[in-house]
Amino acid sequence: MRIGIDARYLSHGLAGGVHTYVRELIRALVALGTPNEFVLYADTKDRFELDGLGPRVAVRALPWRGPWSTIANDLRFARVLAGEGVDVAHFPANYGIGPAGVATVVTLHDALNLAPLLEAFSSHGSKQTARSRATSAYLRWWTWRSIRRADLVLTVSEFSRAEILKVAGLPADRVVAIPHGAPPQGRDNKRPSETTRQALGIETAFVLADALKNPEVLVRAWAALPGGVRGDRKIVFFARHERLLPSVGKALESGVARLVLRPSADQLAALYSLADAFVFPSWIEGFGIPALEAMTYGAPLICSARGALPEVVGDAARLVDPDDVQGLARALTAVLSQPGEAERLRDRGRKRSAQFSWQQTAERVLDCYERAVRDRRT
Repeated sequence: MRIGIDARYLSHGLAGGVHTYVRELIRALVALGTPNEFVLYADTKDRFELDGLGPRVAVRALPWRGPWSTIANDLRFARVLAGEGVDVAHFPANYGIGPAGVATVVTLHDALNLAPLLEAFSSHGSKQTARSRATSAYLRWWTWRSIRRADLVLTVSEFSRAEILKVAGLPADRVVAIPHGAPPQGRDNKRPSETTRQALGIETAFVLADALKNPEVLVRAWAALPGGVRGDRKIVFFARHERLLPSVGKALESGVARLVLRPSADQLAALYSLADAFVFPSWIEGFGIPALEAMTYGAPLICSARGALPEVVGDAARLVDPDDVQGLARALTAVLSQPGEAERLRDRGRKRSAQFSWQQTAERVLDCYERAVRDRRT
């Protein structure tokens, strides 16, 4: 097969779960060593992240001169693909429409892009602006068009599959759940974590958390901890951008927390391995890559009992309701004051992480490509 993949996420200097999925899936598909040919479509906004992919991989760069170029490239993508003679087109970042007559696969990571606009506009993750609201409306329009035309819709958890089916009303056999793999460099990680601690200026023990994922409940639970449990520990928040929620700003000002902005993959891995716990009280996750990363790198995990997280973590985490301040405080007390409980979670986390493989993910995605092409021909 000749496979076209929209890889523009890898030429925009982005981070986050979708970025990780696109990058690691492409690496794993190529590493399978099949006779298939791949055409990857980036743009010229930033340097393309992957190189050395081999002779069966071609990279095309679409022009990018400003924000409107993304819209122009979205609109011309089907025509570009038609000229490449691809058998299947994969759009791994929630939306995209292939040319007529070509099998098309879309990975929709969760049902958020399908939500009514008022719901999307009230998203909890970061401050909403006119630009972010316009982006939400644009993505919603494209996503609905894309999944209605796609031959197959992939998603990353059974939870997300159920939500997509409920909202979109697609036939059940057209939506397939295939999970992420674990970080490929993680299981035998021996990075110089203490060097990272020194480089980031972290001088005390700490609990790690994502600054965008319901940080207020952690800040409130932290204040409710007995002083003997909290000790001289701090909360270390990491974030992809500076648009912090008020609860994080107040925690930084009061000295109970510090911020690591845009950590590298190596720095984040080291932070997980150094943390006394990783706390992830997210209201909703289509998969929850940070939870999988925490298990891979050995952080005792406390996470939300909502969304896909219970499915992903199994018995390897303490689950709490993301709105339950006292419940989170109790979970923190157990993990921080009982070394045996922390070690139990570390051990279960590593075993759980070992069940997730990018090779298996790529094999299943390739099966879906073949199915989409076969169904088109019959």
